Parts: sequence; C-alpha cells; structure tokens
Amino acid sequence: MIKSHSSKLSPFLNKTVIYLLLGIAIFFFLSWYFSNITIYIVISLVLATILRPLTNYIAQTQFYKIKIPRIIAVILSFLLLVLVLGMFILLFVPLISEQIQVIANINYESLYQRMTRPLQGLEKYIIDNQLWDAKEGFLVEGLKENLLKLVAKTNLQEIINRVLSITGNVLVGILAVSFITFFFLFETGIRRRQLISIIPNGYFEVTISALFKIEKLLSNYLIGLLFQMICIFSIAAVGLSILGIKYALTIAVFAAVANLIPYAGPVLGASFGIIVGISTTGTFLNTQDYIFLLLKIGIVFSIVQITDNLVLQPLIFSKSVKAHPLEIFVIIFAGATVAGIVGMIVAIPFYTVLRVSVIELYKGFKQYRIFKLT
Repeated sequence: MIKSHSSKLSPFLNKTVIYLLLGIAIFFFLSWYFSNITIYIVISLVLATILRPLTNYIAQTQFYKIKIPRIIAVILSFLLLVLVLGMFILLFVPLISEQIQVIANINYESLYQRMTRPLQGLEKYIIDNQLWDAKEGFLVEGLKENLLKLVAKTNLQEIINRVLSITGNVLVGILAVSFITFFFLFETGIRRRQLISIIPNGYFEVTISALFKIEKLLSNYLIGLLFQMICIFSIAAVGLSILGIKYALTIAVFAAVANLIPYAGPVLGASFGIIVGISTTGTFLNTQDYIFLLLKIGIVFSIVQITDNLVLQPLIFSKSVKAHPLEIFVIIFAGATVAGIVGMIVAIPFYTVLRVSVIELYKGFKQYRIFKLT
C-alpha cells in the first residue's frame, strides 16, 4: 500500500523539484544579469525597512483630528533621511576645506627636498661602499624622471570623463533608489497580498513560513547593524575627543559607516583616522610626535576592534541570522570574490534569504507538504 503510494508520488516529486530548481536558477540568472537593478532594489528594500516604522507612525498620527495622508508621511520620512545624511556630510565639509587649504599652501620644492633626503643618504651609502656601479644622483634623478613620465602619460580628459561618468551613475542610482523606495513605503501591503494570492495552495504554508522567518531575521540583522554603527561611532568619538584628535566626530562617522564592510571596515576607519590626524596636526618637529599621534589613534581603534570582534559581531551575525561564525566568515569572503565590497556587504542578507528558503523547502519536501497532489 505504501509502496504503491510512493510510486505514484515519485514522478510528481521529480517534476516539481525540476520546476523548482529551474525557477531558482532563472531568478539568480536574472538577478545577476540585471545586477544594477538588483542592487537598487536591495538598497531600496533596506531603506524602506528602516523608514517604514517612522512612516507608519506619522501616517497614524492625527493633526487637529485630521489623519495625515500616507503620501505626506512618506515625504516627511524622506526629508528626515535627507536631513540626517546632510548633517553627516556637513561634518566632512570643514575637513575637506582644510585639506584643500593645506594642499594649496604646500611648498612643493621643500617637500621634494624632504622626500629625496633619505634617497640621497641611501645613494651616498651605495656609492661610497661601491655596492653598485652608479653615478651620483641615479636614485633621485631616476625617481624624478619616472614621476614626470607618469604625469605626462596621465590623460586629464580621460580622468574628467571618468569622474563625469561616475557622477552620472551615482545620480541615476540615487533617483532610482528614491523612486523604488517611495513606492515600497507608499504601498500598504497591496503587492504583498497580490504575491501571496498567486501562491498555489500546496506551497502556501511553506512560503508564508519562509517569508515570516526571512523578514524576522533580516529585521534583526538591520537593527543589529544600526546598533553596531552607534556603538562604533560612540567609542571612536569619545576616545578620539579625549585624546585631543581634531575632527573626532568626522573620523568616528567614517569609521561607523566603513564598519559595514566586514573585516576590512575597521582597517579603513583606522587608516582614515591616521591620515586625518597627520594632515591636520601641522608640521611636527621630530619623529616622536608622529609616533605619539599614531599610538593615540591606534589605542582608540584597538578598543573599537576588540569591542566589535568580541561583542558586536557575535551578537549581530551569529544571534540575529542564526549562523555559525565560521559559516559567516566563508560567506563574506565568497561575496567579496563575486562582487567585491558590495558583495561583502550584501553577502549575509543574501545568504540568510537563501538558507531560510532552502531549509523551509527541505522541510516541506521531507513532510510532503508542498508536493501534495491537488
């Protein structure tokens, strides 16, 4: 009896699995082929997830017993987001202005002399000890000639065209993300209900369960990332301010945002802090001042790194997405191999969706819930 039932069910199972795998393959191919659109949609989903609670709260608020229209709530949420981003950008304006002034006041002849002095010492040592059959000035003059050749080969028009192209792509991306995010926020579950309505009855239970778990895990992950950024910003800002580093808030903001890039983020934040610290402190009298500055910045970012590695990352990655740290490590580097920095950032959310979907489909297959004949 059981054997007969299994034999009748087996062809249907094979056919369903083939269609399911084919659908998944087509989905991933289209996501890869239209990668720009996929990235816009992913960014829009993240922004919509962050702004949706605020939008819902504003839409439910009554002003003199008049309910605020949802379109106004969406616009107000966008304005708040733009205001926050604008405040972050304003933190970098004084730093950029000072760097431009520093560059404009550089005495390039003096800088060249200071840069070539160690080479001159090395050159003199080589000639005096006859380590190499060369004439005086071979290192310094060779360096100068190579730099001049490099400048001569630089195509200014090509650089300008690349800058304009990147600027155009960024503007298109901002417009696309804003447009998609607006409609994600404006609709109140209509698309979701339409999507659910077309799901066959045999797949309904598994699909709803997968969607619920995916939303919960991704929501926990985004909240965890926000908490991580606030902690990184707070530790870096307080530490750098106490030690008297200029533009402590600007460095802290950069470190918090850079920390979104797993593993490489803390290094980028510390490097930015060192560059800003050196370039805004003025001309030092001796090497000890440089060492002391690097030591102060290094201490702050060491505390940031230890806190992030021992507390924040296990809490965010392992707890929120329910994955082993080694598993997370492999997925992040796989994302880096496929799509660089962007791949590292989206690797964990993408893997979370894929893993939950596979687990739920496996459960449905094991219990024959999604393969029952209707």
